[in-house]
Amino acid sequence: MPTDNFQNQTIAPDNLPQISEQHYTPLSSVYVKVNLMCRLVFWLILVSLLLLLYWQPWFPLPPALELYLPELQLATGAFGLLTSGYGVIADKKKGYAIREHDFSYRSGVIFKSVVSQPILRIQHVELKHGPIDRHFGLASLDIFSAGGSMYTFSIPGLPEEKALEIRSYVLTHSDIAAND
Repeated sequence: MPTDNFQNQTIAPDNLPQISEQHYTPLSSVYVKVNLMCRLVFWLILVSLLLLLYWQPWFPLPPALELYLPELQLATGAFGLLTSGYGVIADKKKGYAIREHDFSYRSGVIFKSVVSQPILRIQHVELKHGPIDRHFGLASLDIFSAGGSMYTFSIPGLPEEKALEIRSYVLTHSDIAAND
């Protein structure tokens, strides 16, 4: 096996592309609002159920539960507000970047994550939206890599038209690059 043309040059770490040079597009502001609304509705229902339990006339509550139920309601409401606020911050940190040869998605507030997928390794892209997303014109893209059964990453909160454009671009780009 001839190895005359094989090269494996060393690359200095200073010459590598900087991740900070990558510009991320944030998710739709509608997504942030819809997600906040869903979280708040969930916590409101939970606190309402606890209130209903406290004020219900059908059966007597154990004394310990009756004593601590108001504190549990307050703690549940406070925890719901905190997690909803954190969710807004986390949703605003999410973003995606499309470059010539790869697709990246970042997320996280405390534990940050950046996932990149070479476009040539993308096997297929799924467009998904549930009833709430559909009502607000949102969709999510699931990016599947070649050789994997699970998606590499999912990008939620894209306007449906933008999600279709990205899906079309990625699939067209990977087909063109594969034929070169």
